[in-house]
Amino acid sequence: MPKDINGHLVPGIVGPERRIPRSIPRPPYVGRNEPPAYTGNNTYTAEEIEKIRAAGRIAAQAVQEVGKAIVPGVTTDELDAIGHEFVITHDAYPSTLGYRGYPKSLCSSINEVICHGIPDNTVLEEGDIVNIDITAYRDGFHGDTNYTFRVGEVSSEVNLLIERTQEALMRGIKAVAPGRQVNIIGRAIESYAKRFGYGVVRDFTGHGVGAAFHTGLIIPHYDSAPLFNDVIQPGMVFTIEPMLTLGTHEWDMWADDWTVTTRDKSITAQFEHTLVVTESGTDILTLP
Repeated sequence: MPKDINGHLVPGIVGPERRIPRSIPRPPYVGRNEPPAYTGNNTYTAEEIEKIRAAGRIAAQAVQEVGKAIVPGVTTDELDAIGHEFVITHDAYPSTLGYRGYPKSLCSSINEVICHGIPDNTVLEEGDIVNIDITAYRDGFHGDTNYTFRVGEVSSEVNLLIERTQEALMRGIKAVAPGRQVNIIGRAIESYAKRFGYGVVRDFTGHGVGAAFHTGLIIPHYDSAPLFNDVIQPGMVFTIEPMLTLGTHEWDMWADDWTVTTRDKSITAQFEHTLVVTESGTDILTLP
C-alpha cells in the first residue's frame, strides 16, 4: 500500500504465504472457502474460558512484539513476519491466515484503512498510524485483539483520536453487565465519540469469539437499539473493537475484498479486546 500523489494509500505487493509447522493444529476453516457453520452458543465453561485467555494472551503479546518494531522505514510485511513467528513459536496458529482466503498472519491497517489491511511492501512513514490486529488459535479456541500504534510523532488531532478511541473501548467494556442488551455497548461508545464529532463505523463490528473465530453474535459500536438485542449473560465471550474516524462512518472496499477505507480518506483508529462476562461485569481475556 504505497501512497498516491495525494498521500492516500494504494495497494502494494503482497508476499507469499508464511509456513506453519505441521505440529500446530489448524482451525477447521483452513483450506476451505468459508468456515463451517458454528452450532454452539456464546457462553463457555470456566475451563474453556481459561483456554480462550491463553490464546488471547499469546495474541496480546504478539501485538506488543510487533509494536516494538513499528518505526519509520519498516514495511507491514516485515511486521507480519514478526507477529507470525511470535504466534507459532508459542504453539498457536495465526487465525487470520487462510480465513476466507485471507493471505497473512495479521491485519495492518494504516491511516485511512478502517480494518483488514493486508500486510505488503508498504513502508511506514513518520506521522502514520497503524493498527495491528492479531488473533491466536490454540487448544481449539481463538483470542482476538488489536492496538493502534503511532509511527514516530503524529499530529495532535490524530493523537487525540487514538487516545479517545482507546477510551471508547474501555467505556464500551464498562457498559457490559448481565441482563443488559448488547446494544448498550454501542450506545456508550457512540455517545462518547459524538462529543468530539468523530464518525463511528457501523458496518464492521465486534463479534462472538472462542470456539469459532466469528460465532455469529454481533456487537455494534453505535446505538443500534432496538436492533441487536441479545441479552448479556455470564460466561458470554465476545470482542469489542470500536473504529472511530476524523470524518464520517462511510467506507469503501478495495478490489482485494478485504481492505476497508474511509470513503472521505479521513484518519481512523481502532482498539479491541476479547472479554468474558462475569456476574458483576467483565474480565478481559486479551491482556499480555
